[in-house]
Amino acid sequence: MELKTAFVNHKLAGLKRSKFRSKFRLAPQYLEYIGAKGLETIRKHAYQIVSTRIAPAFPKNDGKQTPMKGHPVFIAQHATATCCRKCLEKWHGIGTGRALDEKEIDYIVALIMEWVRLQIKR
Repeated sequence: MELKTAFVNHKLAGLKRSKFRSKFRLAPQYLEYIGAKGLETIRKHAYQIVSTRIAPAFPKNDGKQTPMKGHPVFIAQHATATCCRKCLEKWHGIGTGRALDEKEIDYIVALIMEWVRLQIKR
């Protein structure tokens, strides 16, 4: 688990150097939503969103399937470059044209959730 956390933090540090990725922040309404729902519920939402919108081999509307607002997970996906298959390939080396496996989904959700945790602390 320690290695996974270290890798996730290393990846997040790299994403921070991107002008585009580093501009994302959770607005107060999203922080309130997380406070009301709890991190475990947000984690469940992240799994559901990633599994349905990103994990298929050829996601519907790939590149446009993740809104820029509406849910804290959507904001986190843009901040962590897990918003579409092209970004997953560029930033995380996860190829396109095949469905994501369970390990890849777990990795994506770990990135999203760590980014969310860091947003709560700021």
